[in-house]
Amino acid sequence: MNVETVASVNQGLAIIFLRLGVELVVLLLIIAVIYRRYSGKKENMFSYFLMGMTIFLICVLLKKVEIQLGIALGLFAIFSIVRFRTSNYSAKDMSYLFTIMGLSAINAMFDFPNPIRGTILFNAILILTILLLEIFLREDVKTDKKGEKKKKKKGEKKAKKEKSKNRIQLIYDNVALLKPEKKEELIKDISSRTGKDVYEIKVRKIDLFSGNAELNAYFHESADSEA
Repeated sequence: MNVETVASVNQGLAIIFLRLGVELVVLLLIIAVIYRRYSGKKENMFSYFLMGMTIFLICVLLKKVEIQLGIALGLFAIFSIVRFRTSNYSAKDMSYLFTIMGLSAINAMFDFPNPIRGTILFNAILILTILLLEIFLREDVKTDKKGEKKKKKKGEKKAKKEKSKNRIQLIYDNVALLKPEKKEELIKDISSRTGKDVYEIKVRKIDLFSGNAELNAYFHESADSEA
C-alpha cells in the first residue's frame, strides 16, 4: 500500500466521520430538542436515534456498492412500513420517522459541491422547517382543542338546563318502592300519579318517622305540552 492509497483512505474516513458528526448533531436537534419538546413523548426517541444511525451507516456502505439513492430510500421505506405498521404510531410520529430516514440517507450518500457548507445549509433548512411547523401548526391544534372544549361545555350546560327544566320535586309516601330492585315500579307509580313520562328518580331525603321521602322526578317533555 503506497502513500497515495493511505492518504486516500484517510481522506475518505475523515469525510465519513465529518458526515457522522453532522448526522449526530442533526438527530439531537430534531429528536431530543424539537420532537421531545413539542410532542412530549420519550418512548419513540430510542427508535428514532437507532433508525437514523443505522440507515446512515448502511448508506455509507451502500455508497461503495454504487446503489442509487432512490432504491435505498425505497428499501428503507418498505422496511419501516412492515416493521411499524402494528405499532401505535400517529401520522406525526410517522412523519418524523420518514424525515429522519430520508435525512440520514441524504447525509450519508449525497455529494454536495461544497461538502461542509452544503450539508449544513441543507440540514438547517429542514430543521427550521420542522420547527416552524411545530410552532405555528401547534397553535392551530390548541385553538381547535379549546373550541372543542367550549362546545362540549356549552352542550353540558344546555343538557343540565334541559334536565333541570323537566324536573319536579315531590313528597312521596310509599317508601317501600324506594328499593333498587323496585325501580321500575317506582317510576310507573310516580308517572301515574303525576301524569308525566318519568324516566329517572333521585332520592333527596328519606324521613323514616313520617314514612315520607323527598324525590326529584325527571320526565320527558310530551308533544302536547310542547304545542
